[in-house]
Amino acid sequence: MSAHGHVDLGHTVAGWTGTTVALLGFAGAGVAVCAAWVPGIWIGLGVVATAGIVTWLLHLAGWGKPSGPRPEADWDWRTRDAVARTGHADCLGCRVSGQRRAVAAAPGPRSATPLPAADAGA
Repeated sequence: MSAHGHVDLGHTVAGWTGTTVALLGFAGAGVAVCAAWVPGIWIGLGVVATAGIVTWLLHLAGWGKPSGPRPEADWDWRTRDAVARTGHADCLGCRVSGQRRAVAAAPGPRSATPLPAADAGA
């Protein structure tokens, strides 16, 4: 058992790819700083920015995951998200991607039921 218990940590193709590309960009920028090569610093930072875009596009293509826990059968990092094409509720990336996804990903109405107080017995 891991230190986090039996939970889904969100290992996905989008996450691993974005992390790898960002790591390469940071390493490249670091080497450029040590070599005092200013264009290399900007190239490395450009690769880091590209990592964010690549991760976002892979998430929209279904290689990411929605917020929150997933069923244990979907924990494998190569499992594709079947509902990604319609968008995820409460997902900024899905809302930013366009009107169709924003409407599909809009959160539903909240319940008017009051929540119990945290220290009701004290």
